[in-house]
Amino acid sequence: MIGPVVLVTVARVEGSGPREVGAWMAVSGTETRGTVGGGHLEFDAIARARAALAGDALDEEVRYPLGPSLGQCCGGVVWLRFERRDQPPPEPRVPVALFGGGHVGQALVRVLEALNFDLHWIDSREGVFPADVKARLEHADPVQDAVPDLAPGSHVVIMSFSHAEDLDILAAVLRRQREQRDLAFIGLIGSRTKWARFRHRLEERGFTAEELAQVHCPIGWPGLPGKRPEQIAVAIATQLLAEPTLARDVLAPGSSSA
Repeated sequence: MIGPVVLVTVARVEGSGPREVGAWMAVSGTETRGTVGGGHLEFDAIARARAALAGDALDEEVRYPLGPSLGQCCGGVVWLRFERRDQPPPEPRVPVALFGGGHVGQALVRVLEALNFDLHWIDSREGVFPADVKARLEHADPVQDAVPDLAPGSHVVIMSFSHAEDLDILAAVLRRQREQRDLAFIGLIGSRTKWARFRHRLEERGFTAEELAQVHCPIGWPGLPGKRPEQIAVAIATQLLAEPTLARDVLAPGSSSA
């Protein structure tokens, strides 16, 4: 999408609304990006924005009662702010570093690539990555050599093909966190038994209880059933999306309905 556009932002919400304050939608003459809640609310907002792009006056803020008149039953009131822009705002891109190109890794990438993640996918084996993914692909051998180059703020997910690799990757990640404290999340696939063994070995390498407490293992939102790769991927994605920075940055331009 290229400008000019009208940026429509949820300015205030009273009661129940389809989107949170700060959610936005950019409207050009032919496209939209993001959403302020769908339904007639969004239909009217798009119409107002395009009329303004065609030369009509633009109200800076419009009040929308979400009742029968709009055909939306949220029951609250939403105020939308309208602003002319020369171009749409950049979409937030949250970095995720995924170690492992196996079945779960591939399923997780398919889930995450539909959202606003900047994916860095790393494996020590050649030829494991599919060609049609939107990610930075890296072959690193040994695989932990990729850790120093991860983007600051990365959410790190570790699920390589071997426990030995997982341990080396995790140790490298924890060393970086000790020195730079710039990684937002550290997750490791595996059972509680695996984590107990890893914890013991990492303690032998000099890592403290406070450092080890940063590791989420088993990774994945608790209570979601199933062990198929796709089910595990959904559980991991759910846990990532529950992180405060991701809830703000990734979901802001995402979809919702009233």
